[in-house]
Amino acid sequence: NQVLEMFDHAYSNYMEHAYPADELMPLTCRGRVRGQEPSRGDVDDALGKFSLTLIDTLDTLVVLNKTKEFEEAVKKVIKDVNLDNDIVVSVFETNIRVLGGLLGGHSVAIMLKEKGEYMQWYNGELLHMAKELGYKLLPAFNTTSGLPYPRVNLKFGVRHPEARTGTETDTCTACAGTLILEFAALSRFTGTSIFEEYARKALDFIWEKRQRSSNLVGVTINIHTGDWVRKDSGVGAGIDSYYEYLLKAYVLLGDDSFLERFNTHYNAIMRYISQPPLLLDVHIHKPMLNARTWMDSLLAFFPGLQVLKGDIRPAIETHEMLYQVIKKHNFLPEAFTTDFRVHWAQHPLRPEFAESTYFLYKATGDPYYLEVGKTLIENLNKYARVPCGFAAMKDVRTGSHEDRTSTFFNRMDSFFLAEMFKYLYLLFADKEDMIFDIEDYIFTTEAHLLPLWLSTTNQTITKKNTTTEYTELDDSNFDWTCPNTQILFPNDPMFAQSIREPLKNVVDKSCPRGISRAEESLGSGPKPPLRARDFMASNPEHLEILKKMGVSLIHLKDGRVQLVQHAVQAASSLDAEDGLRFMQEMIELSSQQQKEQQLPPRAVQIVSHPFFGRVVLTAGPAQFGMDLSKHKAGTRGFVATIKPYNGCSEITNPEAVKEKIALMQRGQCMFAEKARNIQKAGAIGGIVIDDNEGSSSDTAPLFQMAGDGKNTDDITIPMLFLFNKEGNIILDAIREYEAVEVLLSDKAKDRDLEVENMDQKLSENDSHKQNSEEATSAFQNVGEVSEEPEEEESSDVTDPDSLSSANADSDSVSISNQDSYVPGTDEASAPEPACTQGDNQPQEEKTETESNSKVNWDNKVQPMESILADWNEDIEAFEMMEKDEL
Repeated sequence: NQVLEMFDHAYSNYMEHAYPADELMPLTCRGRVRGQEPSRGDVDDALGKFSLTLIDTLDTLVVLNKTKEFEEAVKKVIKDVNLDNDIVVSVFETNIRVLGGLLGGHSVAIMLKEKGEYMQWYNGELLHMAKELGYKLLPAFNTTSGLPYPRVNLKFGVRHPEARTGTETDTCTACAGTLILEFAALSRFTGTSIFEEYARKALDFIWEKRQRSSNLVGVTINIHTGDWVRKDSGVGAGIDSYYEYLLKAYVLLGDDSFLERFNTHYNAIMRYISQPPLLLDVHIHKPMLNARTWMDSLLAFFPGLQVLKGDIRPAIETHEMLYQVIKKHNFLPEAFTTDFRVHWAQHPLRPEFAESTYFLYKATGDPYYLEVGKTLIENLNKYARVPCGFAAMKDVRTGSHEDRTSTFFNRMDSFFLAEMFKYLYLLFADKEDMIFDIEDYIFTTEAHLLPLWLSTTNQTITKKNTTTEYTELDDSNFDWTCPNTQILFPNDPMFAQSIREPLKNVVDKSCPRGISRAEESLGSGPKPPLRARDFMASNPEHLEILKKMGVSLIHLKDGRVQLVQHAVQAASSLDAEDGLRFMQEMIELSSQQQKEQQLPPRAVQIVSHPFFGRVVLTAGPAQFGMDLSKHKAGTRGFVATIKPYNGCSEITNPEAVKEKIALMQRGQCMFAEKARNIQKAGAIGGIVIDDNEGSSSDTAPLFQMAGDGKNTDDITIPMLFLFNKEGNIILDAIREYEAVEVLLSDKAKDRDLEVENMDQKLSENDSHKQNSEEATSAFQNVGEVSEEPEEEESSDVTDPDSLSSANADSDSVSISNQDSYVPGTDEASAPEPACTQGDNQPQEEKTETESNSKVNWDNKVQPMESILADWNEDIEAFEMMEKDEL
């Protein structure tokens, strides 16, 4: 009854305040329409102006015995929903939510019609809409590999001039591998085989591209070449439903090849990824090496899948671990570390844990799982319920929602109605509470219902897949039958409890309560260990802790700091353990920043007399403030040196900085703090100059400036980082010419800025101008080369043979563990170090810096032919270096 009341609260508020919009914004009681609200990035790819939430909720209404409401909802969908909108949507989300919702609605509609009381007027209208949508998704499969593009335009398809999609090269494994249930059901319902054929081809390709020695798949794959772009593997985000659909495709379609593949993958998962009760990502080429030491909440579906497989013990263990995390934080955080600390604090009302709870109750009959369900219900009502529905949590630690002026957490996703209430209702429902037998259906990943009789209807595909050879597989230990719950727990109702009991306090033991500063000062408790995310190389106390842990710190010539651990030098075995954990975290901190947060280099172009745009300095970007790639005009202004020069306190010469681009020195405080101070003083941009004497972009890896771990949305001005050598070019220009104007942009402007400066009437002949333009064009070509990411470097940063680097405070940190190597946790949930390292592009940056260093302040530039020759030599050298690396 509580679940029904909660569903009514959510559904009625959507229908009253949001319909026909795709989604309800529960904090502001209005609908979210794509394009009318600020973009939330990829999150919005699920919205297509097709009343998403209503379609996603159709079969939930029937499960909850709301047949009258279902009949009304179906009529609204048929009458109001338009699938021919000029809008780009996610192929994956549209498939599982909209196509799955229409097919689930059709499945229960024909069931109700057959029963004779409801839906007597229904004539397959939802199925006709599903077929129309299926054809709209098919253009995404126009690739040589058969893997679909990640996005498609509902009206114009892919690669059409007006489609605004089709240039993507990568997709996630789950995105390409979570199609077979809906597409095969559409083919079986309609007799049109093309949908099932396309979905099978995509699955075949992923299977062929698995890493053969580990039998694992990566997170992201190139849709044209099949190369793995992200080579980490787990059961959470990016891969999750690929595994789910292999097993469920066998159940629904009866094709042995799907079970063979699932069992092969499952054996690899249990060998490498499963570390009970944890499920940790590993590298597909080095499966004994953990790729990270945090888990995302999407893996909470996996215990439910293990129940379907019949592997109950690890399902109980992982589920119990997740439940202990929930009891600590009320909800499952979006990601959490192996010692059960919050990694990403938000919670968008995900249903995966409720799903696994339902399956475990069905398998064990243990009333403990009813208590778990009761806890979920109470927490939703206590913390997520708002007057207009249920709102996503911004931070599970504080129970806060996002500010109403921000829309990212002002959301009630369609899956909340499609899945959460369905699984909770089924968890508590007795057989007499249901108007049909749920065992006649299989759940899609969005919990839509597909009838099992589809396996023998309109079977246009041969049962055994002949496109793939399986001769190399040993299937002697494969289970060819579904588990029988009557023999899983013979005469032992306490079996599940005996597995859970050792895990009862695992979270509290591994995640001790933090000691407050007051308690520390009073000496009433031990200080928590130093975390990599908090480390500051300039903090004497931190350095002392490092020494105690056996970690020594070495200052390198390029300004970075190298960390080396010798466990034997630690003060105690406990300190040595802390040191190992610290090194793990620091390595992961570095590698994740390099892999996930890389931004292309930016340009600082001197546009005033006598340079007129011919001097371009390579600059490191910032992860906050104005994104220059989205502001093509860039930011132009005269530069001014601030006081104090480090920018770490209130600016004392605001009159000199106002409406100008502020120059400041690196160090003493976080980059975001400097940005806030100059922005408050009225600056329109900022350039941070490295304080390490002699550092240059041609000898040191490019930096990008990280935030301070807080929300940096308040910083709106652009911020760039220059090494010492490049920064001195601007400072020398100021000393000689006083008024120096620069342009901050994503790349150098390919134009002669001399024409724009009408104050300076310098006469230059046409041939000189032409040469200047040719030189600028040549420079642009070099700049384009330098923006190509060095994929192999970034993907292998956690190789034990490579030297990883991270940054702390205002210094860069390299890590070397001479005793052992284990990667550690990411930094995303905590205050970030001052810098993160971008792509290492020494050859291209050298080209630019050399040309800059040859500028003579008396405007006596080197002959253009000579400059072009130098550039050509550098390009040839770069190409040769690239071949050598390959």
